[in-house]
Amino acid sequence: MTATHDAVRFTGPVLDWYAEHARDLPWRTPDATPWAVLVSEIMLQQTPVVRVLPVWEQWMRRWPTPAALAAEPSGEAVRAWGRLGYPRRALRLHACAVTLVERHDGLVPSDHDELLALPGIGAYTAAAVASFAFRQRHAVLDTNVRRVLARLITGVEYPPKSQTVAEVAVAESLLPTDASVAARWAVAVMELGALVCTARSPRCVDCPVISSCAWQRAGRPAYDGPPRRGQTYAGTDRQCRGRLLAVLRQAEGPVEKPALDIVWSDAVQRERALDGLIADGLIDPLDDGRYALPS
Repeated sequence: MTATHDAVRFTGPVLDWYAEHARDLPWRTPDATPWAVLVSEIMLQQTPVVRVLPVWEQWMRRWPTPAALAAEPSGEAVRAWGRLGYPRRALRLHACAVTLVERHDGLVPSDHDELLALPGIGAYTAAAVASFAFRQRHAVLDTNVRRVLARLITGVEYPPKSQTVAEVAVAESLLPTDASVAARWAVAVMELGALVCTARSPRCVDCPVISSCAWQRAGRPAYDGPPRRGQTYAGTDRQCRGRLLAVLRQAEGPVEKPALDIVWSDAVQRERALDGLIADGLIDPLDDGRYALPS
């Protein structure tokens, strides 16, 4: 069975399914700007749509263009990030906006290499923006897509922990020749992984390509790789960092150290988390002993 044959068998059913079941998301509308797409892709990293949507909407009302964001301090991006988690993404978006203003006349470039050169933009995000904002032909491999292709083509329950060259080759072999169709295929496979071919409870009976799925034909063999551990949060440095950062987001100005101390009882962990936030550029220690969001 050739890759071309695979593509022909899979593309039509998945695109038809997507046309009927795709979620109505604002960054997918025809009038969504490339900046709107880029912001959504950064926010959606490791964060579900239901949490991203209200923050994205507020963000786009306040900063509808890169120039609008670049004109404000980076600390305002951290403040607006709220409780999305992994707040360094807010700093990357701000740095990206500044670069777009300084080097690209305030516009998100369509060229894939220029996208890759932006601060904080990796291979996945560059391919996603090029595909979804500019309708280009790229293999877009996020967690959902990798899982779908692992089951559909390779016949295993989960993909390798780290992306492999073989995965990229498979994804590229399945891309439709027409760039616009390829871009729609990329988002359709992603949506299939998010809604049907989920990690823990896949709804295989609703899958449009169940008859072609190698994992189904193999009897849905259980994953036999290293243990897959879910992410913990309670009691971690991540939670402590979030508590400390929340104090500064809610404050109108710099805060005294006791205001930070009170939110976490473990002094050693609290100081470690605070040092990490300072090192990451998310908190500025001031000369008078107070702390503030970055300026």
